[in-house]
Amino acid sequence: MIRVLLVDDQPLIRRGFRAILDIEDDIEVVAEAGDGQEGLALAREHLPDVALVDIRMPVVDGIETTRRIAADPGLTGVRVVVLTNYGLDEYVFDALRAGAAGFLVKDIVPEDFLHAVRVAARGDALLAPSITRKLIDRYVTQPPPAKVRDRLAELTQREREAVVLVASGLANDEIADRMVISPLTAKTHVNRAMTKLAVRDRAQLVVLAYESGLVTPGSPGSL
Repeated sequence: MIRVLLVDDQPLIRRGFRAILDIEDDIEVVAEAGDGQEGLALAREHLPDVALVDIRMPVVDGIETTRRIAADPGLTGVRVVVLTNYGLDEYVFDALRAGAAGFLVKDIVPEDFLHAVRVAARGDALLAPSITRKLIDRYVTQPPPAKVRDRLAELTQREREAVVLVASGLANDEIADRMVISPLTAKTHVNRAMTKLAVRDRAQLVVLAYESGLVTPGSPGSL
């Protein structure tokens, strides 16, 4: 059973998402919150698998909520998916940097919404390659900090290859095919890279790959 927390200051939005989720046999909405502060408290209480968090809310916004969830050792199993009315903007990129597993536009069709919740729950990054490329092109402009360069230097060649393939939008099975290794070995390379780079999930790994210059917009294999 996938446990979901809804965090949005608009009751009608929460009600609509809940109506879609409640009819699914494998999904349960465990709580609802109207702002990020309440959402964080409910996340700690219910330990959901997925938190659907609006970016722009009163009291504590979605970016700060995401950051606090990502920083809480007790919430390592919670995957944050941010919700936006506005499509591509700096808030979405900031949310990914803060630790969001992905993002959704609120006018998404129900079938895609349900698929997104399931993708997030199994730990995959919810990043459409075409959308992510636009975000990266627009917002990755600064050179990487020294600590990021130092962490990159710790990666083995195979781990670097795996990170590049993650940044190109490939799942572990596809990475295994490209690298001619087993899916388990591919997953190991990705997980070790995430540990060395101190990122929480695959979404942050994609952002860091671009911010560090390991992958550049328009390069072969990039999103």
